[in-house]
Amino acid sequence: MTNFHIENFDELFNAVLKLKDVEDCRKFFEDVCTIKELEDISQRLEVAKLLKKGFNYQSISKETGASTATISRVNKCINYGSGGYKLVLDGEQGEK
Repeated sequence: MTNFHIENFDELFNAVLKLKDVEDCRKFFEDVCTIKELEDISQRLEVAKLLKKGFNYQSISKETGASTATISRVNKCINYGSGGYKLVLDGEQGEK
C-alpha cells in the first residue's frame, strides 16, 4: 500500500473522530457511502455480534441474510485481524 493511500485513510479516520454523536455519524456516512455500502457494513457488524455469541454459520446466514463467504470473512477478521471488531464489540458490552 502506498503512502498516498495510508494518508487518505488517516484523513478519513480523523474525520470520523470529529463526529460527536450518532446523528453526526448518520449525516457523514449517508453522504460518503451508498446505502448498499452502509447495509453491507451493518450486516458485517451484526454477523460479528452473532459469531461472538457462538451462533453457527447457518443460523447467522438465516438471521442476517449474509452469505457464508461473508460470515467466513468476518470470522477470519475476528480471529486474525487487527482487533477492530473486538474493540467495537467489547465496548458495546461495557455500555449496556
